[in-house]
Amino acid sequence: MTSTVRSRRAPGPAGTPRVSAGQARGLFMALPPIVLIALFIGFPILLALGFSLGFTGGLNHTIAVIGQNVHEAQGAVPTFGAYGDLFVDRRFLGDLGVTVIVTLVSTTSVIVLATGIGLYLKFRGGVLGKVLSGLAVVPLFIPVVIASWAILGFYSADGFLRSVFALVGLDFPVWSFTMITVIIGSVWTSLPFATLLVTSGLQAVPQAMIDAARDAGASFWRVVASVVVPMAGVPIIIATTFTAIGILGSFTVPYFTGPNSPNMLGVDMSNYFSAFNQPQQAVVMAFVVFIIASGIAAVYVWANFRSAKESGAL
Repeated sequence: MTSTVRSRRAPGPAGTPRVSAGQARGLFMALPPIVLIALFIGFPILLALGFSLGFTGGLNHTIAVIGQNVHEAQGAVPTFGAYGDLFVDRRFLGDLGVTVIVTLVSTTSVIVLATGIGLYLKFRGGVLGKVLSGLAVVPLFIPVVIASWAILGFYSADGFLRSVFALVGLDFPVWSFTMITVIIGSVWTSLPFATLLVTSGLQAVPQAMIDAARDAGASFWRVVASVVVPMAGVPIIIATTFTAIGILGSFTVPYFTGPNSPNMLGVDMSNYFSAFNQPQQAVVMAFVVFIIASGIAAVYVWANFRSAKESGAL
């Protein structure tokens, strides 16, 4: 009996192949998406990075021959000529500044609106809360192109707002083809997803914690600032990072509603690649956006790590 129990508790060498086989099956099942990511994302990124550093041979040869103002590396020594061209270009620096400002303003507006809707649902609810939450997700079912044209017409010189204000003798400013319409369009397209994330995070805050804070004499804003928002901090941070990355790399909204210059880098990349025929500079812009997005993604990774640590998964 004793020898039988010991053999069950301490697996011998015969159990080792089973573990290795399980690991091999897991690796085999995970291999297809890894290969797809490596082929269709990783490999093109490496090619683009090499092209931005002046390595114009191989698969980069054709685009290097067609493109203008292409800087070529001397042997194995990379060149930063394309980076130097952009970072002394006032147009690029202006577009970079506009991109950062629009991302910050739009993301802040989206999170404030989403948090306000979530707080109203948490503390008030009712018909008005359901209407607000329903309206917030309406943009999910409207294509971005249609929404962009609608926003453009709404704030144009002969649009709805100017027509209404003209009836009472007032002159409403024209916002079409300005960065204001880009911000409005970015908020419109980003609000639904952020609202879903933030609202779910706020709804997960235990009501007992709120009641305990109220019993201790905390005001409404004290409860929100000290209990509700900190406990829903991880979902809010995740919503913020997703929103910021989406707005940072947006193209449709700034292309249809923004001015020719300055505009966001997504539109600028397209202009440099097609209109100006400077693909190397366009690739450099893409890596600038990638670096900024990586910084935002680092916050997302930290938030997920913290969430997993709090839940005991790590």
